[in-house]
Amino acid sequence: MPLAHLPLDDPGRPDLSSPLGLLRWLSRAQRRGQVLATCWGVLEMGCQAALPLALGLGIQAAVDEDTAGIWRAGGLAVLLAVLQAIGTVLLHRQAVWNWITCAAQVRQLVARQASRLGAGLSRRIATGEVVAVSSGDVEKIGWYVELMARVRAAVLVWLAVSLVVLVREPLLGTAVLLGVPVLAAAVWPLLGPFERRYSEQRALGGKATELAADTVAGLRVLRGIGGEELFLERYRTASQKVRRAAVRAARTWSLMQAQQVLLPGLFVVGVTWYGAHLAATGALGIGELVAVYGATAFLAAPLRILGEAAHAWSVARVSAGRAARVLALSRTAPGSDFPESIVRPERGDLHDPVTGLTARAGRLTAVVCGDPDVAGALAARLGGHVPLGEDERPQPSVRLGGVPLDGVPLADARAAVLVHDKEPVLLSGTLAELLDVPGAGRVDTAEALAAARAEDVLDALVDGSPECGGDPMAARITERGRSLSGGQRQRLALARSLVADPPVLVMDEPTSAVDAHTESRIAAGLRKVRDGRTTVVFATSPLLLDQADGVVLVQDGRVAATGTHRALIADDARYRAVVTREEDAGPAPAGPAVARPAPDADTPAPNQTVKEAACGSPEA
Repeated sequence: MPLAHLPLDDPGRPDLSSPLGLLRWLSRAQRRGQVLATCWGVLEMGCQAALPLALGLGIQAAVDEDTAGIWRAGGLAVLLAVLQAIGTVLLHRQAVWNWITCAAQVRQLVARQASRLGAGLSRRIATGEVVAVSSGDVEKIGWYVELMARVRAAVLVWLAVSLVVLVREPLLGTAVLLGVPVLAAAVWPLLGPFERRYSEQRALGGKATELAADTVAGLRVLRGIGGEELFLERYRTASQKVRRAAVRAARTWSLMQAQQVLLPGLFVVGVTWYGAHLAATGALGIGELVAVYGATAFLAAPLRILGEAAHAWSVARVSAGRAARVLALSRTAPGSDFPESIVRPERGDLHDPVTGLTARAGRLTAVVCGDPDVAGALAARLGGHVPLGEDERPQPSVRLGGVPLDGVPLADARAAVLVHDKEPVLLSGTLAELLDVPGAGRVDTAEALAAARAEDVLDALVDGSPECGGDPMAARITERGRSLSGGQRQRLALARSLVADPPVLVMDEPTSAVDAHTESRIAAGLRKVRDGRTTVVFATSPLLLDQADGVVLVQDGRVAATGTHRALIADDARYRAVVTREEDAGPAPAGPAVARPAPDADTPAPNQTVKEAACGSPEA
């Protein structure tokens, strides 16, 4: 059959009711491939089983001195060998196709799920779990789905061989018919211990992968504080746990392998001994004895496939269970799913019924939270994602213009609200590719870069990419932007969000890694570029807060105060405590300005922070 192009146009909607349900759904998704693999397997193994028959006919013809019979037996043997070779090639080709297609389909499902959950994925499930599913687990699942076609072919050929032997010699046929299922079932008592040990190995492997990913991501910080040896020792400990678990699983698997060799061997010896006894008494001819022995010896092949299937089932059920857990996650809390509405969110206020926060349409709203984790969770909620664990109770959906974001298709929710994470990721490629994002076209690249004050970033990219010929848009960005500083990465990510120009932009600390002077200019540029658009900024910097149309203080999960930055810092002690980071903030001095201006615009006054100095005048 012609091979399908990968990735698939649509990986489908899997059955996530159970690991077995997912495996069955994957098998049904490639019915034609499964049928073809079964047919080619029957051809290959059928010819292999029939070859001893041709050999037996030839030997019997030689005993009877029948020259024509010898030629007929030889021709039949050649024909069976050719057909077996053809069946082997076609089976291998189809089996590999089934395996790769199944693995690619699961990978697409996991990638689609990661895209659907976005930043909420890492809050719902460990990163190492996702990596393990998309790497090792998909191969195990593909192996099992591919193997099912060969199992069906083996069963069909075994039944055919048993029927032929049963007709010629009932006792031998009965032994063949009943012996194979008994031998195949003998391995099942070992499957439980093997599955438990393999599950432990996979779980420990996922934790080790997660630890390795965290260590690599924070390597620069670890080197700065001299903690790389500590984390290296932790990874050694984790990897040794994985090794010990793998050894325990391998011991059980080796016992299963030995059983699959010993028991079929004893079975073939017993059948051959009985056949030889019949031949010695004259009840069975020499040629027939050879044919019976060959057919019985062939049964070792179906038994090996059944044993392989038992092993594949053990590991695939564990892997399918892990994959189903990842694929079953929703972007909302369990029990809070809304039936998808045909109503698209329109321009309007963004309201969170949990905290009482309301961001007015077309205005720049700043949100102040004392806890950065609370701010990140609230930002995710405003984007239509609920960053809650599976044991959390469902909460009402955020509404945009009165429409619940959890109740609209994901594409519509993302088109309406864009969440700019605190630590956005820069993908490798050129700067032009980084900024080539879907947008309304209202903000061009140059305007977004200017608003983000990324002039020095462009110079750094040109210096680091001689091949760009002086064009910063052709300069290459390394993986995750590691060649840039934190502030430079932050400004490029901000420019990318501004180019997208969504109707609602939610930003979590977008300037936390830049200096005060740059932050002041970014705040002014942000207000200008987002004029007329709904913008929510989570921040505690006076420079950003002073540019907002309104400020909302969130404490203990609820809105505690609203107003302008200057009014709140003058009248609300709780707000001053968060923004100025004072344990007991007293009344602020009277006047429109919060802090006294420094003698020089670039030099802060004594006992005054740089950002407070920059915020001292309305022009800052």
